Amino acid sequence: MTGSEAPEPPEGVGGAVKRCVWRCVGGLALALGAAGAILPLLPATPFLLVAAFAFSRSSPALHRWLLEHRQFGPLILDWQAHGAIRPRVKIISTIVILATFGLSLALGVNRVVLVIQGVCLVGSLVFILTRPSGPRRDAAARWPDR
Repeated sequence: MTGSEAPEPPEGVGGAVKRCVWRCVGGLALALGAAGAILPLLPATPFLLVAAFAFSRSSPALHRWLLEHRQFGPLILDWQAHGAIRPRVKIISTIVILATFGLSLALGVNRVVLVIQGVCLVGSLVFILTRPSGPRRDAAARWPDR
């Protein structure tokens, strides 16, 4: 599903309940995504993708708002269209991950916690760094320079 292809919200009484549930899921995911934009161990993008999906099922206005949001919209659209993470976001993510682990080392966190944290952070970093940085070659002409 691309950003412009939002399905019609469900109709009827059951549809109203579904819309309410999807809107709540979207709101919770958006809150977690906004927190993830600030907190180093909470990822923002997966929650924003869930929020976009949920809002596409509950509120075309909220879905459109999220896709047009100055901070969140480009991340969602890049991922939906190309599975891509921008180089700037990769750099910031890498710095935050390294700083988080460095702070844990400096604070003398328990070794078991450091190992668990290290495994999780390395896994996150590998995922981030192995995603495309831009459009696939077949889509290059459709992806505007930003």
